[in-house]
Formats: sequence, structure tokens, C-alpha cells
Amino acid sequence: MSVSYQTLEAKFRRLSLIDEAVGMLRWDMSVMMPDRSSAARGEQIANLKLIAHEILSSSEVADFLADAENASAELDEWQIRNLQLMRRRWLHTTAVPEDLLDAFTRSCVKTESVWRMARHESNFVLILPELENLLGLVREVAKAKSEVLGIPPYEALLDSYEQDIKIEQLDALFDDYALFLPAFLEDVLERQSGRPVPHLPQGPFLKPRQAVLCRRMAEAVGFDFSTGRLDATLHPFSGGIPEDSRITTRYDEADFTSAMMGVLHETGHAMYERGRPLKWRYQPIGETAGLGMHESQSLIVEMQASRSRSFFSWAAPVIRDSFAGSGKGWDADNLYRLATRVERSFIRVDADEVTYPAHVALRYRLERAMIDGDLLPRDLPSAWEDQFKQLLAISPPNDQHGCLQDIHWYDGAWGYFPTYSIGAMAAAQLFAAARESDPNIVSALGRGDFSPLMRWLRKNVHDLGARFTTNEILQQATGQILKPEAFKAHLRTRYLDEA
Repeated sequence: MSVSYQTLEAKFRRLSLIDEAVGMLRWDMSVMMPDRSSAARGEQIANLKLIAHEILSSSEVADFLADAENASAELDEWQIRNLQLMRRRWLHTTAVPEDLLDAFTRSCVKTESVWRMARHESNFVLILPELENLLGLVREVAKAKSEVLGIPPYEALLDSYEQDIKIEQLDALFDDYALFLPAFLEDVLERQSGRPVPHLPQGPFLKPRQAVLCRRMAEAVGFDFSTGRLDATLHPFSGGIPEDSRITTRYDEADFTSAMMGVLHETGHAMYERGRPLKWRYQPIGETAGLGMHESQSLIVEMQASRSRSFFSWAAPVIRDSFAGSGKGWDADNLYRLATRVERSFIRVDADEVTYPAHVALRYRLERAMIDGDLLPRDLPSAWEDQFKQLLAISPPNDQHGCLQDIHWYDGAWGYFPTYSIGAMAAAQLFAAARESDPNIVSALGRGDFSPLMRWLRKNVHDLGARFTTNEILQQATGQILKPEAFKAHLRTRYLDEA
């Protein structure tokens, strides 16, 4: 093994630790930080990111990469892939000048802080100046990366999250679903109308009791609270590191299902992080395959497993006892139908799995238009309303239920939204393959036992880290790259055949 490669491993270990520190600061910013402390936090995060940028963009790293690549015959397959990922990260980093990175990072922190106020007041005008400034910087970043990577600006942003999913593949997936959804949605709604409407048991559902229930659900999946924690925040997310997982949710005392399903979702993310190969803990190859694959792991837990009839045969009494409930509203069948209720809705994170891809398609189209210069930020609310009507035939009542509901654009995560639908479709493919490989997975869920499912995922996804791309993992585990067929088959089975 060359000295250059060993030196690169040492440098990327340091970069990984800096990234982890930034992640913890962002967790604190979302969960614990006082409202008026964002300026100081922005300085901390910006300087840490600048240090990382200086390390990676130094001329010696370029020399080490070239030397290691020339001596790659000395490396094994994992090391070669690790070196390729080092080069990829170097390209993404060096494409962006330091002054642009600094301005972008500071703008992200400020815009996110203002977004929280604008969202609370449901007033898009409050965030517009910051969004215009941030979008300008995002477009500069996209252009710089596009020139280095030789791909379109929007795809250069997407490549930061999923390196082998191209615009053409995304367009094909969304176009296919756009053809599938209208008639299917009408069939599902008609089928539902012929059955009694499931009803949420009578609340209020006190937050402390919800927290206990959510903890029980996370533990069932396999989350270890001796090295992790659960907190409340405005916009749920999963963060931390493998040895210190941080999952968050938001509680609604009128509806316990939102927090419970949210925690199951974030626990799926956390389990993927915890399952990464320890041998490569601080190396690029020891990270996850991509955010689409990451989302698939959360959706396998939440949508595929935890909205199944089998799961509710175990979960129903656990839920009932958590709130000392009684009556038919707590029955497994009612709770299952409640969890699989389909309706047109405004909020992406609360949408059912049938209409969810429409929410993602909307954001995908709008952010591409903004990056390409075809949509100005000031026109975003009206464009949102117009396309929402086209996709789901309803209009959001205000900005909070429209273009202010998600953090992504205001936190600088442009190109991220498609990963949600990548994840949903990949989850269906993987879960179908897992059930075929081990028929006991479904019956185990009926006992609240996720371990057979998690063992299969650990072997076929988690243990691989970033050794393979999302499409490559799917090809190996399911026999084909990302396709919409398994997802559509899953929807037909759950919402028509078994309804």
C-alpha cells in the first residue's frame, strides 16, 4: 500500500470527524439552541466547514490522489473504491471556491433561522430576500460543479446525494408514476368509500405518554437507547453518529400516529447509520450508499413493515395500553386502516404513500425550474399552488401548508427531494426481495420482532457501506436497478387487493 494512500486515509479520517462535529452542532441548533443564538452558531459551522474545505482542497491532496491512483495495483477492491470516493469528494469540494463556500454556508444558517419564523407566521414575504440570496449562491455552486463534473447544473446538485441516479432516470420514474397515479388514486378512494371510515381514538394523547410509546417502537426495531436518544423538534430528522444516534420527532396531542410513525421512520435511518462497516468507520467507503438508499431504509421500517396488517396485530395492544384506551377504535383493523388511509393532503411529511410521490414530483419540478432560471423565488407560492392543483386537485390554504413547509430549500439542500421517491421505490424492491428470501419476516413483525428484517438489511445493504451505488445494491439484492414496478405492485396489493 502506498504512503500516499495511507496519508489520504488519515486526512479523510480528520474530515469525517469534522463532519460529525458539524452534524452535532446542527442537531443542537434544531433541538436545544436558543432562538437568538443562530449568528454565533453560524460562525462555528462556517469555520469548521472552511477548515474541512482547506484540508481537502490543498494542493498536496491533489498530489496524493494522483500518486495513489498511479499505485492502485497495490490496493484491494475496497481500497480502490475508497480512493474513487475520495476523488469524487475532492472534485465536489475543489469545484467550489472558498469564498463561495463561506458565503453559501453563512447564508444557509441565516436563511434557515428566518425560515423558522416565516413558517411559524405563515408569511413567505419574510423569507423572500434570504431565499433570493441563497438561490443565487446555490446556482453558482451548481454551475461550478457542473463545469468540473461535466453534467447539467441540477444534476451536479443531485450528484452530491446520489451519484448514479441521473435526470433521465428520474424523469422516467416520475413520468411513469404520473401516468399511474390518477386512475389508481380514484380506484383507491372509491374502494375506501365503500368501507367504514377508520377513526382516531379519542384524545388528548399527552406528550409524555407518546414519548414512551415512541421509545417502545424504536426499541422494537432495534434502536439502543444506551447509545442514542429521542427528542422533539419542529422538523423531524435523524442525526448523530453510529455510537451516538439522535432521532427526533414532533408531538401532536390530538394525533399520536404522527409522532409514532415519524419515530419509526427516523429509526430506520438510524439503524442504517449504526450498521455501517466499522472497519471503514471514518472513510468515504464506510459511509452510506446515497440518500436515496438512506431513505429506503427509513421507509422499509415505516411504510413497508410498520403499516402492515401483521405489524398492527402486535402494535395495537401496545398502543392501546400506552394511553389506557378501550373500545373498537384501538382494534388492530381500525388502526391498520387508519395508518393506510389515503387522501389528498397538503403536508408532505404527513402524506400517505400513494400520494407522497406527487408531493416529491412537485418539489422536483419547482427546484429544477429555479436552478435553471425558469422560476423566480417571488413566483414560488403561485407556482406551487398551480402545480399542486394539477397533481392533487386541491389548493394549499396558506404558505405554511405550501412552500414554507419543508426546510430543504432554506437549508441549502437543493437536489435532495428526489431521494424521497428513490427511497420509496427502492424500499418496495428491497422489502419484496427480503420477504422472498426469508418468509418469516412478515410473521415476525406480528410479534413485534424486526430482527429477521434487520438481519437481511444488514447483510444486503448496511454492511456494504458505500462499496456500491444505489443502483448496484439494488441490482445485487433484487435483480434489477431502480424501477417503479415493485412500488406499484405493493400499492395495488395493499390498497386494492387487501383493502
